[in-house]
Amino acid sequence: MASIRNPRDFVAGAIFIAIGIATIALGSRYTLGTAARMGPGYFPRILGILLIVLGGILALRALRVRGAPLPPFHWRPLVIVLGSVVLFGAIVQKVGVALATVILIVTASAASREFRPRESLVVGVALAALAVGVFVVGLQLQLPIWPGQP
Repeated sequence: MASIRNPRDFVAGAIFIAIGIATIALGSRYTLGTAARMGPGYFPRILGILLIVLGGILALRALRVRGAPLPPFHWRPLVIVLGSVVLFGAIVQKVGVALATVILIVTASAASREFRPRESLVVGVALAALAVGVFVVGLQLQLPIWPGQP
């Protein structure tokens, strides 16, 4: 049996293969169609196949080329970023898009060791203005901009 010489590439390849299989499985409910008349399941299946092929290439490459070992996994940033997204979804209807976006950006930024509250707040305000412009004004989504709006 061949040994894994590049664990990073091997893990990346395995993740690509798993996502490709999941994409094909989830997209199998939709009709495939043909290349000339693509159905809604055509793109997910092609994307899944490409991910499986790319993952296979990476995994096979990991058996030949030496690489660095896997770094230790850090749970804190993952939990903070995912938690901030869940918090955004929970509060956006009550506090509005603008304030919820600022809270999301500042909270997610806290996951970094180089967290600077003032810079995060400035970026959060800029992204909140962009979010309001794109989603509420441009796409006309029925979301409140500020707290207390219907």
